[in-house]
Amino acid sequence: MKKTFFFFLIFYKSIVIGQTVLNSYPIDLKKYDESNMILNVENTTTHDVFVFATNATNVTILKYNNALFLVNEFTVPRTNLENHSIIGYSFSEDGNPTLYWATDDYKSILVVKYYLEGKTYKMLSYNSPISSQFIIATFQKNNLFYIITKDLATPELIVYVFKNGVVEEKLFDFSTYAFQDRKTQRISFNQVITDNPIEKIELDEYNPLFKSSKKSKLYMFDEHIILTLDHNPIKTQVFDINLENNAITEKTFTKSVINNPKKLGNSFLYNDKIYQVNASQDELVFDIKNYNSGETLKSFKVIKSDTIRFKSSPLLVQGENQRTRELKNTSKFLQRLSNLDIGISVFKNSQNTLVTLGGVPKIEKRYYTVNDQLYTWDFGSSAESVFFESTLNKDNEFVKFEQQPYAFDNINLFLEQNKKAILATTLKFKDFYILGYYDSTTKQYVMRKFTDGFPPEESLNPIINKAVFSKSFPADKP
Repeated sequence: MKKTFFFFLIFYKSIVIGQTVLNSYPIDLKKYDESNMILNVENTTTHDVFVFATNATNVTILKYNNALFLVNEFTVPRTNLENHSIIGYSFSEDGNPTLYWATDDYKSILVVKYYLEGKTYKMLSYNSPISSQFIIATFQKNNLFYIITKDLATPELIVYVFKNGVVEEKLFDFSTYAFQDRKTQRISFNQVITDNPIEKIELDEYNPLFKSSKKSKLYMFDEHIILTLDHNPIKTQVFDINLENNAITEKTFTKSVINNPKKLGNSFLYNDKIYQVNASQDELVFDIKNYNSGETLKSFKVIKSDTIRFKSSPLLVQGENQRTRELKNTSKFLQRLSNLDIGISVFKNSQNTLVTLGGVPKIEKRYYTVNDQLYTWDFGSSAESVFFESTLNKDNEFVKFEQQPYAFDNINLFLEQNKKAILATTLKFKDFYILGYYDSTTKQYVMRKFTDGFPPEESLNPIINKAVFSKSFPADKP
């Protein structure tokens, strides 16, 4: 189901907007099935761009240099990879890629290194213990592949690091740390994570409110994983997990006081700052703090009879498959917000920092087991989301700013208008985004360049109609 929880209004001519085609490559996927998958990724050391495309019979690897010219290609039969799909990738020091293939239950993980110059590959099998654990996130960092899991029987997070065919397992024990619920009653780490499953936050992408409203969030930095917990509305509990020395460091950031038993709060970590919100039906407090020192850099408070003067958009409400509507005043906004999961999302462009603050329908999410396999159960209400946008300058002052679309707004528009573009993924590359997709009509893999701002002037028609966009990426990455 498509999530569309943040919107803004711009004027577009109702034609296809594609920005710039970078290149294309003929690939025939025969028919669309679960075996078909395409990824476009960057070797962050060499800045070469790779495309991994697979169907039921073959795996094709395309290598582009940092000027995005095709310099190598390799197609190999998909042998011994039945019932496996790509879960991640990494790059060796020689620049060659490794793909990680797994069954749905992760009982079998196959590590396949591809040698593009010699057109050969080497396959290793990893007997994975991961099938008895819940997978929190899989991701790439510094050309390595990571899997983070949680075993519900122990108060630990487990990090698997894949490098050059070797898997290193790191255990991080939270049993010595204290956790409290909203009534200050002591609870276990397992209970916190069971009631509030961890959401991985993307550092270089806009994170929609349905992600940033989660009470437990994970941020991946160089050799560090930051885990933030906001299950307690009084404080944000932060754990710095050091992957070099396997140490855990705890920090606590107290939220501004609101005298209401039904208060709700959350936070977002971005660029060495932690953004906190605490709200009730009567008031809202928004704080910006220095992550390293804890110093409060800015604090903004508004009560229900006030006007929110630090917003750069209207107060908006949106339901599933409904048009965005404007709320008349702060009181109505806070009333609706009090029944939702509150969240903040922060994203920076070349000039300013964009803050989205609001709430999304509550989602009941729990872990459970069936035949020793871990699953999650989701149940959401049909309530509407509310939100507004604010723009900050480098001094954390709110500024009036005529918001222009980001690259991923333009990507969303393109995909909405081009249903033949399937298997889409996005890649942040240099100062722009690459949208890679399979054109089901021309049977080609296409890469297009998208940048922030309005499309070229010839693509616009002054004030013809209002188009509403979601600031969310069109496809999830593994």
